[in-house]
Amino acid sequence: MDSRAILAELPRLRRYARAMLGDRAAADDLVQDTLERAWSRLAQWRPGSDLRAWLFGIMHNLRVDQLRRGGLPSTSLDEDAVADVAVRATQSDLLEVMDLETALRQLPDEQREILLLVAQEEMSYADIAALLGIPIGTVMSRLSRGRERLRLVMDGRQPSANLRVVR
Repeated sequence: MDSRAILAELPRLRRYARAMLGDRAAADDLVQDTLERAWSRLAQWRPGSDLRAWLFGIMHNLRVDQLRRGGLPSTSLDEDAVADVAVRATQSDLLEVMDLETALRQLPDEQREILLLVAQEEMSYADIAALLGIPIGTVMSRLSRGRERLRLVMDGRQPSANLRVVR
């Protein structure tokens, strides 16, 4: 394995971690932990397989471990991080980006994670299913529910629970 191949994935890992966590320092820590684990377990990587999916899998598992331990809390982006987001130069565009970031924070982790992998990282459903160890149908279901919930939040409506009484 060439170290340049892993380093080439660094921008994607950082972008995904920042979008998922919302905190630049926590995201950088997660990426660093991901790279550390990847280097220490380099023998487990199968040559010819998708390096990006392997690295994202490591990142996902580390994040799950952090959540189980009560690790990194999710916080909203600071003003400096919002300024790094590529937007047009109008004030309303910046507000829309901030609204989207706030709406993403309101999604359950499972839905936000899949939504970011599809929309931001352009991963296929099959790759996401393999990465997270879930069926493709679950990926599609979480993506659909996440998009719908995001749409409702962005429209200023509160998503309903859709609970039914079963006797």
